[in-house]
Amino acid sequence: MNDSLVCDLTNKDCAPCRGDGTTIADPTSRMAALHPDWRQDGLRLSRRFVFKNFAKAVQLANAAAFLGEKHGHHPDVGFGWGWCEVAFTTHELGGLTDADFTAASRLDAVVA
Repeated sequence: MNDSLVCDLTNKDCAPCRGDGTTIADPTSRMAALHPDWRQDGLRLSRRFVFKNFAKAVQLANAAAFLGEKHGHHPDVGFGWGWCEVAFTTHELGGLTDADFTAASRLDAVVA
């Protein structure tokens, strides 16, 4: 993972959530900036985290929710005993945007 790119991404705001911007035609090239567990799943960017207990899964779900609220780009979050899945897409523009990669990068920074 490229640390300088992660730092640059974590400082961006969410212009697409304001209706500004466009979707990324080929998001594959942007995947290298993220943790290797992130997957492009159609119009979503998702990562499944595995833990040894329920509390850690809930803590990650709360961290993802906090970051989404703080930066105005809210993830889809699911969790259960020992797992938490976080997914990003820009609903307003109907696909993946820089904002999704920025949000994923912020979450990577929190769990690093």
